[in-house]
Amino acid sequence: MSRGAHTDAARAIGVDIGGSGIKGALVDLTAGDFAGERVRIETPRPSTPDAVAEVVADVVSAVGGDDDHGLAVGVTFPAVVQHGVARTAANVDDTWIGTDVAEVLGRATGHPVHVLNDADAAGVAEARFGAAADTDGVVLVTTLGTGIGSALLVDGHLVPNTELGHLEIDGHDAETRAADSAREREDLSWEQWAKRLQRFYSVLEDLLWPDLIVVGGGVSKKHEKFLPLLDLRTPIVPAELRNRAGIIGAAVVAAELRTPA
Repeated sequence: MSRGAHTDAARAIGVDIGGSGIKGALVDLTAGDFAGERVRIETPRPSTPDAVAEVVADVVSAVGGDDDHGLAVGVTFPAVVQHGVARTAANVDDTWIGTDVAEVLGRATGHPVHVLNDADAAGVAEARFGAAADTDGVVLVTTLGTGIGSALLVDGHLVPNTELGHLEIDGHDAETRAADSAREREDLSWEQWAKRLQRFYSVLEDLLWPDLIVVGGGVSKKHEKFLPLLDLRTPIVPAELRNRAGIIGAAVVAAELRTPA
């Protein structure tokens, strides 16, 4: 997905599937922001493909209204997604594994649907309209939450499904020690947690040599408590779009793929 790609349509629909809620909005592709109210519906239990697809269809109908026909629809999914197919499942039912998510949601909504990993969608949004806008070279976007999501972009092009939070560092899956959930679970001080983040980001620096690192997730609202404690050669900044990023990024990618540059 090229940062320079443009679409004829000024709007698209973005939907963000999460473990607790399914959220969507009409997105202004020029401004990089919502073009209407965000709609949220609880994620069904169990979160099987048919049940989730029904809710996604309701969200798309609610945010698109009478004008939804012809709009591109992008959907984030908490999994590794290869060519529309879920290869893992995080916070959704395991029956999604091996399912063609794009086909299931397309059938339910009546739209061609593009599906991508949730962290990847957030990364695209930050690269187009947020903290990494107009940054050339290698951009690494990470989301610190229950786990660690990652998105890697090279000159605005997404390298999908990097899953860098699962790197083994010092004998541990990185996110088990450096995610925000680890800070809360172990009652770490900001300084203690920053040491773990320092180790994590230092390894990523040596692997990828990024030009910019962007840190998202809910804890990024408190970035002043931990980012200044890090000593990295790479500039590291907080995300700007926060909880809007997934919806915006999904809409952007879907629109760009429907109307290539």
